[in-house]
Amino acid sequence: MSAATRPKSTAASVQDNVLDFIARFWSYLFLLALVIFFSVTGQGFFSVRNFSNILVFSTLVILMSIGQNYVIITAGIDLSIGWTVGLASVIAARTMRDLALGGMEVTPAIIIGIVAGLLVSLIPGIINGVLIALVKVPPFIATLGMFGIIRGAAFLLTDGQQVVGGLPQNLRDTLSAFGNGSLLYNVPEMGLVWFNRPPEMTPLQLRGTDMLVPYPVIVVALVALVFGFILARTQFGRHTYAIGGNLDAARRVGINVNRHLIIIYVLSAFTAGIAGVMHVFRFTAGSPLAGEAQLLSSVAAVVIGGTSLFGGAGKISGGVIGALIIAVLTTGLVILNIDQLWGFIVVGVVIIIAVLVNQAQSLLERRKTAH
Repeated sequence: MSAATRPKSTAASVQDNVLDFIARFWSYLFLLALVIFFSVTGQGFFSVRNFSNILVFSTLVILMSIGQNYVIITAGIDLSIGWTVGLASVIAARTMRDLALGGMEVTPAIIIGIVAGLLVSLIPGIINGVLIALVKVPPFIATLGMFGIIRGAAFLLTDGQQVVGGLPQNLRDTLSAFGNGSLLYNVPEMGLVWFNRPPEMTPLQLRGTDMLVPYPVIVVALVALVFGFILARTQFGRHTYAIGGNLDAARRVGINVNRHLIIIYVLSAFTAGIAGVMHVFRFTAGSPLAGEAQLLSSVAAVVIGGTSLFGGAGKISGGVIGALIIAVLTTGLVILNIDQLWGFIVVGVVIIIAVLVNQAQSLLERRKTAH
């Protein structure tokens, strides 16, 4: 029997299975290790309030990473979503403000503002998709150009200001009640309270109240579930993987690649638009800078979560885990009173590790196929 056809030993097979498990789930294990480490070393890290804050802090990055995940699975990249977040937040906030100041009731003003923010976010997605799919502009160049266009447009709409202000107080209160509220609270001496914190709370109770199910987290969870289902369980998802795995083969089997890529970039812009609208709810203002800092974090989250930069592989859940790893790292360093600048270094190291693990996983799969 030749060496190429000789069965592998049990020990070697077990070793490969262990390595494969680590390669597939290393991000989950790393997140768990981070939580344990900071819980032991950081006072107050292991608490309901802190975990709730981490989840809320992660919402924008998770929303951006969902669309970015689709794009990277097709072997592309979207550098414009950071400023799409800002543009959507500016349009949504200005629309809500102007309608409310014009005498419209708060609820319809908010609904129209949400729709306006989401609709305007589709424009850069359509343009990106057309440039990439039909004009054959490389994704990096197309979305980098759109990056600059949207950035300028957002600042022009705010007259060069960083924040859209002047929202009426009743509008601000309604936005904040959702953006900074929770479906369920744990109030000292009162126990679990649904929907709204009781107005008669003492200062001590107010300080001790924990948000158990923040509304922004519910929104993000629903978006992640819907887009995760589409990617994992539908024909659209299978075509997305096929395009990233082998573009020419996808064309040969009859997939309308051009149309699919346009939709992919529209979806990326749409999830960025949702993030922009959520920014308005959380901060009761719109800002061109709303998603600038989160752009690279969204790419990092996707890569850390196991999506291949070469396309053809990835999961929405991986991007969520990647975003949580970044949030836990950032929060843990703050609690340990370590300069946040170290966070950039640590996240960079984690990205490199993620790429190396991805390559190691590909090597293991090739070894399995060879045997």
